[in-house]
Amino acid sequence: MKSLSSVLLLALTLGFMSCNNAGNTGGSDSTANKQDLTKYIDPFIGSDGHGHVFVGASVPWGAVQLGPTQITKGWDWCSGYHYSDSVLIGFSHMHLSGTGIGDLGDIMLMPYTGALKTRPRTQDNAATGYGSSFSHQQEKAEPGYYYVKLLDNEIDVHLTATERVGYHKYLFPKEKDTARVAIDLVQGIGWDAVYESKLAKVDEYTVTGYRFSKGWAPDQRVFFAIKSSVPIKEFMVLDSTAVKGTNSLTAKRVRGMMSFDKNIDSVELKVAVSPVSEQNALDNMQTELSSWNFTEVVNLAQAKWYDAISRITIETDSETDKRIFYTAMYHSMIAPVLFNDADKSYMGTDKKIYTKAAFNNYSIFSLWDTYRTLHPLMNIIASDKTPDFINSMLAIYQQQGKLPVWHLMGNETNTMVGYPAIPVVADAILKDMKGFDVHKAYEAMITSANVDSFGVKFLKELGYIPADKENESVAKALEYAISDMAIASVAKKLGKNADYETYKKRGEYYKKYFDTASGFMRGVLASGEFRTPFNPFHSTHRADDYTEGNAWQYTWLVPQDVTGLMGLFGTKERFIAHLDSLFVVHGDMGKDASPDISGLIGMYAHGNEPNHHIPYLFAYAGQQWRTAELIKKITKEFYTDKKDGLIGNDDCGQMSAWYVSSVLGFYQVNPAGGVYVFGTPHFKKASVKTANGKTLSIEAVDLSDQNIYIQSVELNGSPYQESYITYEDLIKGGQLVFKMGATPNKQFGSKTIPN
Repeated sequence: MKSLSSVLLLALTLGFMSCNNAGNTGGSDSTANKQDLTKYIDPFIGSDGHGHVFVGASVPWGAVQLGPTQITKGWDWCSGYHYSDSVLIGFSHMHLSGTGIGDLGDIMLMPYTGALKTRPRTQDNAATGYGSSFSHQQEKAEPGYYYVKLLDNEIDVHLTATERVGYHKYLFPKEKDTARVAIDLVQGIGWDAVYESKLAKVDEYTVTGYRFSKGWAPDQRVFFAIKSSVPIKEFMVLDSTAVKGTNSLTAKRVRGMMSFDKNIDSVELKVAVSPVSEQNALDNMQTELSSWNFTEVVNLAQAKWYDAISRITIETDSETDKRIFYTAMYHSMIAPVLFNDADKSYMGTDKKIYTKAAFNNYSIFSLWDTYRTLHPLMNIIASDKTPDFINSMLAIYQQQGKLPVWHLMGNETNTMVGYPAIPVVADAILKDMKGFDVHKAYEAMITSANVDSFGVKFLKELGYIPADKENESVAKALEYAISDMAIASVAKKLGKNADYETYKKRGEYYKKYFDTASGFMRGVLASGEFRTPFNPFHSTHRADDYTEGNAWQYTWLVPQDVTGLMGLFGTKERFIAHLDSLFVVHGDMGKDASPDISGLIGMYAHGNEPNHHIPYLFAYAGQQWRTAELIKKITKEFYTDKKDGLIGNDDCGQMSAWYVSSVLGFYQVNPAGGVYVFGTPHFKKASVKTANGKTLSIEAVDLSDQNIYIQSVELNGSPYQESYITYEDLIKGGQLVFKMGATPNKQFGSKTIPN
C-alpha cells in the first residue's frame, strides 16, 4: 500500500504535468482542477508602478527568494526587478518584496555561452559582460516557479525553490560555444555592498562560499553551497575582474566562473543558503533537496502555496477578482522569512551562533507596516506561525536589548519610527496565543518602550517630544502612543495595575499635539507653543514633524483611542466634518514630498500605511455606511490585476493584507485590540479557516456593485447588532451573514465601537 504522501505526490505530479516539458516553460497551465487556487496567483501584479514586489520562485515564508535581478536604476528597482525593464544580469537567491529601500540580491548566478566574461553587462551593451535581454512574451512566473528565455544566448532558465534551497535548470542551445555559469558575489541590490566574500571548489560538483555585505542591513552574512548535476569542467575565481586562481579565493569582491563540457545541453544547480556556515548550507541541501527532480520540486512548492492561500476561499464569478485576491494572499505570505538552518541553528543579532533553538527563527520584519494589518490577519488564518514570529522577536530582544524595529537578516536597521513590535506582541498575548513566554514578552515590551533614544527620553520627562529637539516628533509620539496603549491593555490583562495606569497615560500623550483651533496634530516646541508657520499640506521626506506624510494624514493616527480622538474635536459632527474633508481636500505638499504618499483620495494616501485604518473611523462616529463607500472605492480603484496593480509599495505584504482583510468585510483598527470593524464584503461567499481549526463562513446576501451597504448582520443564525466582530467570535467559526442593500441603513452601526 502506498503511503499518503506518495499518493499526494502522484496527484500533484499529474496536476502539474506541463512542467514535465521543462524545455518549454514549465508550470501548471494544464491544471484542470478548479480547486487549484494557485492558478489565480500572478506574481507580476505589483511589479510595475511602485509596488516593488518580488518576482521569482519561493515557498511561503521561505528563506530563499530566487528570481531575476536587473541593473538597479532607482527606487522602483528595490526588489531587483521592475516590469518596465528588458535586461537581466543574473538570478539571485535573496530579495525583498515591496520595500522602499533596496538590499539583498545575494549569490547571483548567470548562465551564458562563449568567451569568458568577468563582470555583468551594461544596460545598453551586451558585449561588456554577462547578462541578457529578455521579453515578457518568453517569461513566466507562478507560485514556486519562474521561467525566462535569455535572448542573447538562447538559454532557457527555469527556477524553483524549497525553504532554504534554490533550484536552477538551464537549457543551453545545441549549437553553442562553451556553456558557462557566473557566480557573482559582488552584485547586490540598492544599498547593498559586499565587504568580504569567498568561493571554493570542493570537488568537481560542489562549490561553497560566503558573502558578507553592508547596506540597509549594516552587517549581513550569508553562507552557501552549490551542487551541479554535471561535472564542472573548469573553475576559476576572480578578484573583481582579474583571475586569481582555479580553486578558491577569499577577498573583498569575488566572482567565479563554472565552465562545462561542450556536449552538455542541460545544467541543473542547487544552491542552499545558511546564516551559520558553509557546512550548514550543505546540510540544508541534503535535508531539503537531496534528489534531482525539478518537476517534483515545482509541484511541492506549488502544493505549499496552495495550502497557504487556501486558508481563505472565495466564491465569485469574477476571474479578475480571484486573481487580485489570491495574489494578495500570496504577497502577504512571502515575508517574514526563515532565518535558521534545518537543524534550528541561526546567527543572532549579536553575531553569536545559537544552536538547537526551540523555535523557527524568522527575519525581515517590516513592522512599521505589518503591525497594522498583516499580523492581525495572520492571527486569524496562520496563527501557527505566530509563536515563531514572537519567539524570534524575543530572541532579538535578548540579543540587542530591545524588540525589533525593522529587522533585516539578523540586523537591526531602526528604519521608520516607533517601537512597532510591541503591538504585534501585545496582540498575541491579548488573543491568548500559546507557544511563547508571556512574562518574557511583557518584559520585552516594557524595556523596549523605555530605551532612551529617538525621542523617548523627552516623552518620559516631558510627556511629549519637542519639535525643535527631535525630528519627526509628531509621528514618533503618535506611534509610541499606539504601542504604549497596547502595553496598558496587556498590563490590565495580567493584573499589573500600576503599569496599566502608567502606560494608559502614555497612550493618551497624543492629545498634547492636537490643536483645537485648527483640528490638526501639530509639532510642539520645547516652549510649549505649536510650531509656526504651519501648513497642513506640507510634507518632506522624513525631515519635519511627520514621517512620509503631513498633518492631514497624521491627525488620524490614533487607532488605539478613537473615542478619545473624537472627543478632542468637541462634537461628533466636527469630527465627521474634518474626516470628510480629508477625502476631498487638495493642496501642494511641496517639491520634497515623499514618493510613498501615493494612492490619494483628497489627502488620504492609501499607498502609505499610517493611513490604512482611516476609512474605518467613520464607523466609530456612527456612519458605518460611509466606511463602506470608501472601502469599496479603494478596493476597486487601487487594487487591480494589472502589472501596476498596487498603488504603492507592498511593504512585505501589508498593502496586500489590507486588501485581504477588507474584502472579507472587516478590519482590526486598533492593532492590539481584537476588534474587527465592519466595512463592506466584496464576495458573495468566503470561507476562512480560523486559528483554532474552525471554519468561518461569510455570506453577503443580495451583494452587487450597487448593493454595497450593510443592512443587517446575522451571526450563527441570530441577529447581530454590532458594527464590529471580536477575535473571539471570529475564531469560533460558524456563519456570518451580511444582508446588503443599495442605500445606507443609517441605523446600522449607530452603536459605540470599543477601542
